[in-house]
Amino acid sequence: MRKKIVAGNWKMNKNIDEGIMLAREIMEFAGHNLSTDVNIILFPPFVHLYPVTQLLKGSKVSCGAQNCGSEEAGAFTGEVSASMIASTGSEYVIIGHSERRSIFGEDDNTLASKVRVALNYGLKVIFCCGETLPQREDGSHFSVVKDQLEKGLFFLLENEIDSIVIAYEPVWAIGTGVTASSDQAQEMHKYIRGLVYEKYGKYTSDEISILYGGSCNPKNAPELFGMKDVDGGLIGGASLKAADFCSIINSF
Repeated sequence: MRKKIVAGNWKMNKNIDEGIMLAREIMEFAGHNLSTDVNIILFPPFVHLYPVTQLLKGSKVSCGAQNCGSEEAGAFTGEVSASMIASTGSEYVIIGHSERRSIFGEDDNTLASKVRVALNYGLKVIFCCGETLPQREDGSHFSVVKDQLEKGLFFLLENEIDSIVIAYEPVWAIGTGVTASSDQAQEMHKYIRGLVYEKYGKYTSDEISILYGGSCNPKNAPELFGMKDVDGGLIGGASLKAADFCSIINSF
């Protein structure tokens, strides 16, 4: 049975003290209220990783990084490698977020390199894909997502894809307050699961978790999470307030 996941991407928010406080609130909520079949993952900024990971040790909450470098090591000023992330005790990394693609110009080849190096160091990957508003409007959204997955992810072997979670994030719904309808989300999630089926077979397509990312909040989460192929959410702004984030967790 595939995992239900609620992941909080803090992006470039919270100083260390604020981040530790937020992580503690979520951890305490999870300790008292969380059913055993929901996985919570927090993605704080890089400088928070070690203290937050240490705080969460032995709890029901996991930790990950928002990005990683595409090389193992070397003269890459400002980059953070997968091995460094793993050494903090973090278990996950987000790769291919739309902000990394659009703002920082990360292409499919770069993202594929990041996936490879992350898996080499034992990290689980949340791989993001999704279309822009013009692509949605011109009807190319399915082909865009297919292309992103084929180039950035589908080079993996069947046993490697087990360490992947896919996050569908319609770019037009990220930070805009606009959310894909539950039917739109289900349609794309079903399509993605079908692509996994074609590449890796029924068992993998049944087991892989596919998350929705795009202005998910306490009000719309129950309907979104109620869709057959939506296994949880990659939460942005609503993950910065413990009450909102925990309410989303409770949507399951």
